[in-house]
Order: sequence, then C-alpha cells, then structure tokens
Amino acid sequence: MTSRVRFVRAAAVALALSSLILAGCTPSRVRPDPAATGDQDARERALSTQVAWTLTGRLAVSGRGDGGSGSLTWEQDGARYRFAVNAPVTGKTWVLSGDDGHAELTGLRATPVRGDDATRLLERELGWQVPVAQLAAWARAVRAPDAPATVAFRPDGLPAQIDQAGWTVRYLDYDTSRDPALPTRIFASRGDDKVRLVVQRWSTP
Repeated sequence: MTSRVRFVRAAAVALALSSLILAGCTPSRVRPDPAATGDQDARERALSTQVAWTLTGRLAVSGRGDGGSGSLTWEQDGARYRFAVNAPVTGKTWVLSGDDGHAELTGLRATPVRGDDATRLLERELGWQVPVAQLAAWARAVRAPDAPATVAFRPDGLPAQIDQAGWTVRYLDYDTSRDPALPTRIFASRGDDKVRLVVQRWSTP
C-alpha cells in the first residue's frame, strides 16, 4: 500500500470520526410535552396577574437594517410601556413609550417622533426590526396573544423555545429564584434579524 493510499484512507477515517463526534455534540431538539404545556398554561395565568413589571439589562439588535446595542430599562404596566436605551458610544439615551395604539420616540431628534405602531416607528427611525408588542410577552417566556405559537420545553418544564409570528425565541437561562421563574438570556431571530436581551434584574411592584 502506497503512502498516498494510506493518507487518503486515514483522512476518510478521521472525517467519519469527526462527523460522529459532531453528531454526538449536537443537542437533540426539545419536543413539546403535554405535561409541560399544562405547566406553561398555569405559569402564564400566574404572570397575567403581574401586569406591571420592570427589567434592566442589555439589548443588542442586528439584521438587514442598522444594528445597535445599549443598556436597557424597560417598564411595562399593562399595555403601557417605557423602553429606554442608553447607547454606550454616544452616551445618549432614547426613549420609546406608548401603548397599543400610540408610540412616541424621544432623544433621537430635537422633537419627539410619533406613530401608531412601535415596531414600525423603530424600523423607520433606527432601522431596527424589533417586534415590540410580542417581545413584551416573549421577554417573560409567555406566548403573545395575537398569533398561534409552538413551545418547546427544557427538562425542568420551563420554555426552551417559542416559535411565533415568524420569530424563533430561545431561552438560554432563567432566574429560578423567582416564582414564576423569569428568563435572563433571550435570543429572538427571524432570518437575518436578531434581538438579544440579557436581563440583569427583574422587579415587580
């Protein structure tokens, strides 16, 4: 057997072994579980009573349009929200506030910019693709009420992933000291559009 043949065979074996190793390292897809679905229903009912909450953390957005990142303070009270982002480079803070039918963006221009939809307003003014209304639900690992959703669960019964409205929302970590537990690392994506949220602190009145 020539050295070239031995090299080719050795390379083939190495490739086969590496494929097996990679296959073994690939996590199996978490499947919906009827019992966990019942737990999620109960969890969502409990969270529905907590209509006012605040989170502080960091937000990063990237995608087809402009991207950006910064520290985030998000205050939610029912349908009303205040979404304040401080950009690390400029040190400036812009604030998105409003409710179901009204949105106002301040801090980017000399005067406030208004619209009837927060998602479209952010896209127009910043080039960001952020589904603001749905993210208010997804941030707490809750299904948004406006579209069918599929939920996959972790072994402990908490949501590992929510697929809804064309977005895939993955939950990488939770604060399990809270009841119900709340996510602390969230990654939402739809094609090239990505929203990453790291929560440093949750608070409720």
